[in-house]
Amino acid sequence: MDNQGNPETLIEAVKYFSDPQECIWFVASLRWPDGVECPRCGGGGWSFLKTRSLFKCKTCTKQFSVKVGTIFEDSAIGLDKWLTAMWLMSSCKNGISSCEIARSIGVTQKSAWFMDHRIRRAMKTGSILKLSGEVEVDETYIGGKARNMHASTKARRITSTGGKDKVAVLGILERGGEVHLTVVPSVRKKVLQAEVRQHVTAGTSLYTDALLSYEGLAGDYAHQVIDHAVSYVNGRIHTNGLENFWSLLKRGISGTYVAVEPFHLSRYLDEQAFRYNNRKGMTDGQRFAKLVGEIGGKRLTLNELTGKDLN
Repeated sequence: MDNQGNPETLIEAVKYFSDPQECIWFVASLRWPDGVECPRCGGGGWSFLKTRSLFKCKTCTKQFSVKVGTIFEDSAIGLDKWLTAMWLMSSCKNGISSCEIARSIGVTQKSAWFMDHRIRRAMKTGSILKLSGEVEVDETYIGGKARNMHASTKARRITSTGGKDKVAVLGILERGGEVHLTVVPSVRKKVLQAEVRQHVTAGTSLYTDALLSYEGLAGDYAHQVIDHAVSYVNGRIHTNGLENFWSLLKRGISGTYVAVEPFHLSRYLDEQAFRYNNRKGMTDGQRFAKLVGEIGGKRLTLNELTGKDLN
């Protein structure tokens, strides 16, 4: 967003996006950096119908809006509110709840909740590049704290000690680089090592804790282990980068969102990973612009979000 006159602060963004036409052209410039293309036929020739705020393809003659084929599709909410919500979600370090979004942009909490999850879909990058250099691997469990639950809820949800009633998440962090997060069905050796081999380049310096599931990685990686029963740091051998990330993630889940259903957890992980992976050398405006550029081809329907299309 450098030298383009685009907003770099929230107050600038609110003023900038108060004009519906500015919203359309802003989204169009980031969605189609090489020029507007018809989402139906891919044609590059078009005209703009200003009275209807629609584009018309000169190849297939179909009309289309900038929302078609994006997370905005079929939404009656204006782009000014969508873009403000995206700014808030991309810049708030610990996340922002749907209740806060609803109050900030003037929609219902249910609408804000649906918007938030569609924005999280855009935050999912799906990069196929493997991590390398020095890489930390660690697992954690996400779930409610039993001491904070009502007795009836605790009796229903907590059936054992440890992580049995929680969701396991594997984190892979390239030091000085990006983090990759995955919800895993278990922390067994077969599951964890398959994820590591899929996302980490062979020969990489790999640091883990003493969990037995990581045994056997030394054949493909320069694998070194830190036993937390003895110490947390031994020179370069530690997983403190991921421990810090888990702390940030859990503060957001416990303090901002309060409760996260396992079915939706992967999208909350995508949100936190997006902000973390785009934290260095980027202003709020640049991070926001990158997010807007990721909206295409990531439509999320309410039936998919609520699991009704699985029935």
